[in-house]
Amino acid sequence: MPPKRMLALAGVVFAGALAPAIADSAPEPAPPKLGLPIACRPGQTCEVQNYLDRDPGPGAQDWRCGARTYQNHNGVDFRILDMAAQRRGVAVLAAAAGKVSRLRDGVQDISIKAPGAPPLNGQDCGNGLVIDHGGGWETQYCHMAKGSLSVKAGDTVAAGQPVGKVGLSGNTEYPHLHLTVRRAGVVVDPFAPKPGAACGAGGPGLWSEEAGRLLAYQTGAVLNAGFADRPMTNDDVEAGGLSAPQAGSGVLVAYVRAIGLKAGDTQHLVLTGPKGEVVSETRIPALDRDKAQYLLYAGRKRPPAGWTPGTYTARYEVTRAGAAAIRRTFSLRL
Repeated sequence: MPPKRMLALAGVVFAGALAPAIADSAPEPAPPKLGLPIACRPGQTCEVQNYLDRDPGPGAQDWRCGARTYQNHNGVDFRILDMAAQRRGVAVLAAAAGKVSRLRDGVQDISIKAPGAPPLNGQDCGNGLVIDHGGGWETQYCHMAKGSLSVKAGDTVAAGQPVGKVGLSGNTEYPHLHLTVRRAGVVVDPFAPKPGAACGAGGPGLWSEEAGRLLAYQTGAVLNAGFADRPMTNDDVEAGGLSAPQAGSGVLVAYVRAIGLKAGDTQHLVLTGPKGEVVSETRIPALDRDKAQYLLYAGRKRPPAGWTPGTYTARYEVTRAGAAAIRRTFSLRL
């Protein structure tokens, strides 16, 4: 309890009764309302790859009691579609108004799995910055592109202001923005900020109404889907720029790269032709373990008579516990 103080008015001390106490500290400031920290559209041009790990032990658990995270992950990963999108430039945005307290630039943009990748030397965040929002609240932005930071320490920024671009610096294998929220130096889950709350408990997060709607929890998602004129690897899809088939192409391939798949999931991708005929089909039996990402494709070589002119349609479905968990349909006209 704070010490009691005597109140004086016009030089007279009020005595004979205990004077009211005056609080020594101001009311706790409200936390900032966070907007999207990246200039993309979740479900279209980006996805949440990983949530914060809320399990204090050796396991990993996200805020909805799922497994869309990994051990000791202290933030939220906003993943863009591929390196082609990164080369075009995707802005990192201040999630809320504040002041830039510190930053780092100059770290190379390179996957940690690439041959010749330099040691991290403690620079796991890569290029990034920290914004102080007052009241002990701050947000940290990691893996930004080398030379893209457009602010300096001490700058005041507005909510939604571009502060740099998404990169591939630090401890990462693909271009994304890692966002960490802290209060008085302690990591806070922006989806479930109440200390000690059990996973799945719900309640308001730190996101603005619009951002919260766009970031509705997904148990899994399709990151990439399209057509190509050749079989491909995950590295090919990550690089971006796959050539779409033409009427004279020797191969027609439909592909999907999904994220957040779970053990037991089955996958089905079927490619049909202009008359509804099955051109190619791929089925993957139940997965033996969770998969952070999975590339699946179905295709065939051009028939002797050539491709039938018209629209080719691919349908992808993930079945989980007997129900459809993820679906995507996409088409190509030849």
